[in-house]
Amino acid sequence: MLDATPLLRLYARRRLAQLERQDAVAVQRRLLRRLLRRAAGTRFGRDHGFGAIREVADYQARVPLRRYEDFWEEYWQQAFPRLAGATWPGPVPYVAKTSGTTSGTSKFIPVTRGTLMGNRRGVLDMMSFHLRARPDSRILGGKNFMLGGSTELERLAPGVRAGDMTGIAAREVPSWFRGFTYPPRSLELPADWERRLEVLGPLSLEQDIRTLAGTASWLLFFLQKLTAGQGRGVTGCYPNLELIVYGGVNFAPYRHQYEELLAGTEVDLREVYPASEGFLAVADRGVGEGLRLQVDGGIFYEFVPVEELEASAPRRFWLETVETGVNYAVVLSTAAGAWSYILGDTVRFVELAPPRILVTGRTSSSLSAFGEHLIEEEIVRAVTEAAETIGEEVADFSVGPVFPADEERRGHHLFVVEFARHRPDDSRLQAFTERLDARLAELNDDYREHRANDLQMKAPEVVAAAPGGFADWMRSRGKLGGQNKVPRVISDPDLLAALRDATANNRGTTT
Repeated sequence: MLDATPLLRLYARRRLAQLERQDAVAVQRRLLRRLLRRAAGTRFGRDHGFGAIREVADYQARVPLRRYEDFWEEYWQQAFPRLAGATWPGPVPYVAKTSGTTSGTSKFIPVTRGTLMGNRRGVLDMMSFHLRARPDSRILGGKNFMLGGSTELERLAPGVRAGDMTGIAAREVPSWFRGFTYPPRSLELPADWERRLEVLGPLSLEQDIRTLAGTASWLLFFLQKLTAGQGRGVTGCYPNLELIVYGGVNFAPYRHQYEELLAGTEVDLREVYPASEGFLAVADRGVGEGLRLQVDGGIFYEFVPVEELEASAPRRFWLETVETGVNYAVVLSTAAGAWSYILGDTVRFVELAPPRILVTGRTSSSLSAFGEHLIEEEIVRAVTEAAETIGEEVADFSVGPVFPADEERRGHHLFVVEFARHRPDDSRLQAFTERLDARLAELNDDYREHRANDLQMKAPEVVAAAPGGFADWMRSRGKLGGQNKVPRVISDPDLLAALRDATANNRGTTT
């Protein structure tokens, strides 16, 4: 097939030069003004006086923070599925159908041409950064394999379709690029994720795969099954593979498994930060060095200190006023009509010029049932490092609070952990638990104070799940694969109990 990498290299050279000169603050200020002008005549724009807004401070004074549920109840539900004119002038040709990590309630996120343009720019930026790192790359000499959700879209109304965001993106791949993507739209695939992998895996071996992309956890699941089934390594299956693109979940628990899988190869890893609401950031450096925020992709960003998110008047920062080292909740205003929309993710800036972030977790993944105020980043780090101390790796895990019974005044945390290699024996599981407890105390002052002398919290309880236990649990909930994610923190005691029961096959437990 034609190798289009030279054409991509020309684009990348221009784009990277543009990014070198980019003034992120000025770009964001202009972008907000442009979004406000476009939406001034919408119901939302009229309600909030968009026509009179001139500066970021004016916007923040007029437009309060909202969650998805607020937009749905106040603006989208009445107009659904024809959302044009409610919060964005339209058209709104797609809605991304998604559900909360721990909730089965569907959400419908508006997707416009502006959203899709931002996604394409993000993908091209990712490829441009790859070419900078790999000048000898031939990334468009073969196929780019996106391991996503179903491409079957539901017709809600004339000109309006709903489905998985990856399916929408696949449908909107530019015609000139379709020859470089896999799977093709013409390939009939089963809706069931496991059956789809059974079809795609063998067929993909017949293709010249150069890039493989997907949610980090499910991509690892796919590669492990593929290589085990073929009896050969990743590059034995895909000889010309040069890049794996991952995102969706914290990479730390999976990093060593990827490194082992790719040992001895020249395959690069690159993280992206997409959401149904838009494409936010991409790694322009190495693994763990931060993601460069995409400031010209149709999204205006605000950032609220996580501890102030529930306050009556939280402070709202933007790129001119943010600081490094602060854990912020991400707030978006988009070219699809989300305005000061609380995304549900948390980030920390590691650099301001250019703006570079680390994704630290979800606002719903903080753990503070007893005043311990743990954030997802701290939990993931403690679990990962505790596993290393016993020579193990983590395949997946979840944690939730166990509240005291009537006669007991102290609660504790329950960790359900699936180890990647072996289920630890009792002595090693005890060592893991002790190190986990100690590391959490080192990382978080509130946790340390609440655990002091076992007065306010008991030691964590750890259940070692059966191999494949998390996949079985996700399958039982209809959430296996695609963009579905294992919840790191489970606040619902019934859901936590269901997870524990689902992974109970010959499990080990220690406190």
